[in-house]
Amino acid sequence: FKGDDTCEYLLSSGRFLGDKVWQPHSCMMHKYKNSEAKNCLIDKHIAFIGDSRIRQLFYSFIKLINPQVKEEGNKHGNIPFEDKSASIKVDFLWYPEVNGSMRQRIKSWTEAATAKPHIIVAGAATWSIKIHNGSNEALTQYKINITSIAPLLEKLAKSSDVYWVLQDPVYEDMLSESRKMITNEKIDAYNEAAVRILNSSSRNSKAKVKVFSVSKLIAQETIMKSSDGLHLPESSRETNAMILMNVYCNKILKPIDGSCCQPQPPLTLIQKLAFCFFTLSFIGYLIINLIHRNNYRKNKPCTDLENGEEKKPAVSTPTVSTLEMLLHSFCKLGLIMTYFYLCDRANLFMKENKFYTHSSFFIPIIYILVLGVFYTENTKETKVLNREQTDEWKGWMQLVILIYHISGASTFLPVYMHIRVLVAAYLFQTGYGHFSYFWIKGDFGVYRVCQVLFRLNFLVVVLCIVMDRPYQFYYFVPLVTVWFMIIYVTLAIWPQIVQKKANGNCFWHFGLLLKLICLLTCIFFLSYSQGAFEKIFSFWPLSKCFELNGNVYEWWFRWKLDRYVVFHGMLFAFIYLALQKRQVLSEGKGDPLFSTRVSNVLLFISIACFLTYSVWASSCKNKSDCNELHPSVSVVQILAFILIRNIPGYVRSVYSSFFAWFGRISLELFICQYHIWLAADTKGILVLIPGYPMLNVMVSTFIFVCVAHEISQITNDLAQIVVPKDNPTLLKRLLCVAGFFSALLLFSAVQDQSRH
Repeated sequence: FKGDDTCEYLLSSGRFLGDKVWQPHSCMMHKYKNSEAKNCLIDKHIAFIGDSRIRQLFYSFIKLINPQVKEEGNKHGNIPFEDKSASIKVDFLWYPEVNGSMRQRIKSWTEAATAKPHIIVAGAATWSIKIHNGSNEALTQYKINITSIAPLLEKLAKSSDVYWVLQDPVYEDMLSESRKMITNEKIDAYNEAAVRILNSSSRNSKAKVKVFSVSKLIAQETIMKSSDGLHLPESSRETNAMILMNVYCNKILKPIDGSCCQPQPPLTLIQKLAFCFFTLSFIGYLIINLIHRNNYRKNKPCTDLENGEEKKPAVSTPTVSTLEMLLHSFCKLGLIMTYFYLCDRANLFMKENKFYTHSSFFIPIIYILVLGVFYTENTKETKVLNREQTDEWKGWMQLVILIYHISGASTFLPVYMHIRVLVAAYLFQTGYGHFSYFWIKGDFGVYRVCQVLFRLNFLVVVLCIVMDRPYQFYYFVPLVTVWFMIIYVTLAIWPQIVQKKANGNCFWHFGLLLKLICLLTCIFFLSYSQGAFEKIFSFWPLSKCFELNGNVYEWWFRWKLDRYVVFHGMLFAFIYLALQKRQVLSEGKGDPLFSTRVSNVLLFISIACFLTYSVWASSCKNKSDCNELHPSVSVVQILAFILIRNIPGYVRSVYSSFFAWFGRISLELFICQYHIWLAADTKGILVLIPGYPMLNVMVSTFIFVCVAHEISQITNDLAQIVVPKDNPTLLKRLLCVAGFFSALLLFSAVQDQSRH
């Protein structure tokens, strides 16, 4: 930890990920779009002053504002640029040497009554080396001139952002005869002089001229691709321009994936209250623990000195009270939330951008596959989609999704399409599991609903408070929560049709199918009526849950992307349970699911469908077109997988305990990754151990998995306390929960008002 000035890192250090992606040391760089650049630089004046290398940087910078700009005009003269729509003015001023002329120009800005440039980018040296044939006298004069300019730049730095660009190395073998005197040795001498003089000038001043030295590092890797050995290739110039944009704009626009130069966000009112709550829980637990220990010491058996026997105390050691368990859980949760905050809100740990390579995705996939197969055990029961099998399914899918996120594989369309199927499979299991429970048990009580809602939402609600994020940010939890309520309402409304009732009369099966058809019709209508969907979820207080960036479009997009798959899961559960009841299926240990001939035919069709979908997904060219087809066709690969996994008797009779273990904490893994495995709200990677990528992943993964497992246990413990079985007590708890969320809405409104 070297302080939180990530601007210093951005301007001075970094490395290339692959060929073109620049990774600053310790922080993440945002890739600015034209609209973002205009929004940041509105009503701003930027001046580039220097030689042909500064001119190149000037062109790369204005192309971030307007990509249509062409590099034309007088190369050895001033070049103006103006974007009237955003009132942005960018000037290039031709001063190839650090001399009296440059000093006079800079001095005019310090003395002018009119507004000074908001950003000044200056630098020059190669012309001095060339004109004076690399003489030592020229270097001495350069030192004198820059010494006279330094106080003026320092004065400008009080009101403007001033950057001095160090000279990039050259590729000496490609230099023309007229430039052979420009050597890297000379350039280093000029750079050293500039850094020493600028640093000594601003040592005793608050205003500081920022030295733009990162360009040297970029040039060292790319100068051999130069066309003349002197000027940088276009990709390197674009990187330098993007760094300049990040230095100035990150603190203004605060992009999530641009952690460089962003100050630590101040604590909100709700965050402060959460901190007080966890502190009080910790103090309360300590007090209760001390009281219990004191009582234990008083009641401890004492030895009778006469006969050497222990005297038993009259009072036995007290059991752990509900209050103690509650406070203990909140203490652990408070420590974990502190770790969350330090990882992804405080500028304590480093963050880096993701960079996708095929090996970074597929090698870990192969590794976990081998581990999963190694830990194979027999299942307790051999029914289709038994508990061990669904846990295994959730586990390996979750591990694949985690690898997908940390490797940045979303940029590779075939992988993206297959991951979309895995997310759909989670929702398919939601439909299958909850339908099966309500259909078989017929339990539509409030206790069941509250238990499910608590287990799904507890961690996310805590994170919304501690990490200051909206509920919709953790999109998967709102998705499964809403679908659970849809399943519940569909089956609970009159007439309540359950298996026990339907067995007595086949008519009830048609009644249930009619309910499912009505549900499908509603889904179809909402998916093609964005306006109606947005009106439903824009009503207060629903809007507070489902809005992201001021609207519910993101929620509509997420819901629409997998709109049919929960219905498919419900329909599959209904058909499977009906076939099971009529003993059509053979679910004995080692037996194929159907007769040998039917099993072989279905297995062949399933494998063919599975591979066909993979071929189609791998041949996708346009993400939006493939997303349009995905809701209708994703069920093909899901059903194919279920049949391949369950038709052969031996395959159905075993499961991977390795994958099943992760499956039991899959929800916690999915949510926790946002802040303590990834960083910057999933846009980057958390770096606990810089310089050792593999060791960093191993350590951060170990902590991440342990935390997810601990949170799963805390959630289960609290669910037993917060959601009691007896209805009168449960009703009181629900009133308390309603009061809690009402207070949360009130504090949120106060918080929003203070921000605006």
